[in-house]
Amino acid sequence: MSFFERWLTLWVFLCIVAGTMVGVAAPELAQTVGGLEIAQVNLPVGLLIWVMIIPMLMKVDFDSLHQVRRQKSGIAITLFVNWAVKPFSMALLGWIFIRHVFAPFLPAAQIDSYVAGLILLGAAPCTAMVFVWSNLCRGDANFTLTQVALNDLVMVFAFAPIVALLLGVSAIPVPWETLFLSVVMYIVLPLAIAQLARRRLLIGGGETAFRNALARIGPFSIGALLATLVLLFAFQGKAIIDQPLVIAMLAVPILLQGLLIAALGYWLNRRLCVAHAVAGPSTMIGASNFFELAVAVAIVLYGFDSGAALATVVGVLIEVPVMLWLVHLINRSKRWYEAGLRRPEPV
Repeated sequence: MSFFERWLTLWVFLCIVAGTMVGVAAPELAQTVGGLEIAQVNLPVGLLIWVMIIPMLMKVDFDSLHQVRRQKSGIAITLFVNWAVKPFSMALLGWIFIRHVFAPFLPAAQIDSYVAGLILLGAAPCTAMVFVWSNLCRGDANFTLTQVALNDLVMVFAFAPIVALLLGVSAIPVPWETLFLSVVMYIVLPLAIAQLARRRLLIGGGETAFRNALARIGPFSIGALLATLVLLFAFQGKAIIDQPLVIAMLAVPILLQGLLIAALGYWLNRRLCVAHAVAGPSTMIGASNFFELAVAVAIVLYGFDSGAALATVVGVLIEVPVMLWLVHLINRSKRWYEAGLRRPEPV
């Protein structure tokens, strides 16, 4: 591990501080960059995510993708945790902390809106950033792509009914353009570019040239992650400074949700003897969120300045540090994890 990767947590913290300072000192600049979006998908952030995930997608080998069928347990755990547990556990945590524990300290008129934002966040599993987390925890790239594709397919049919059930709203206006554009931007186009680059490298120089190229472009992924952090915190710098206590209280159920879902996913994978390279991405996709979709729906339903929109944004703010910590735990616990496998599934 390089010096830069070893101190990644420090660089993340510095980028969070820098982004917040930019948002406070130059709010017009942050708003201008934040306004560069189509269907609630920010284009600068989207481009940075391309830089992050294309090196990971280059590792996908379609010739061996059929092997993922042998990882049925990992796929089943992913779908179970994301759709049978995660939305409902977030609704429960929102009810406990926002309606009861923190209710005396929150504006009464916004409590329903805060809970709604948490539910929207919990009902939208990660699409793009999970490729980054999978790469950092040395996950199987083919499995990661497959589980993301399956989650996106389920999301098309299950997101609106689950949110409607938990919010008690009969008609949820799902921004289909946001969902469609996000899938195209974060899966289809970068995957096509990555596979074209992979093919050219393998034909031109073989496996050695391919691995050397991955080593050279790897640092750009981490650099793009840090730049994305600066942008995200710049967009919300003023809100962070103006409402620190509200943000801290909203962060509690979101943090607990991420930890509980990650623990459940990791435990289930170990109990079912799933290989560690599959358990990592299977765990991380449930612990992270599709924040573009959650923010877009919150704005459509409740407005840009609503508590729901703020709650979904808080999810964005705390996700990266929490995911990095979970990646660290998954990597450090690999020996313990594999010691409990009796019949590990092949990767």
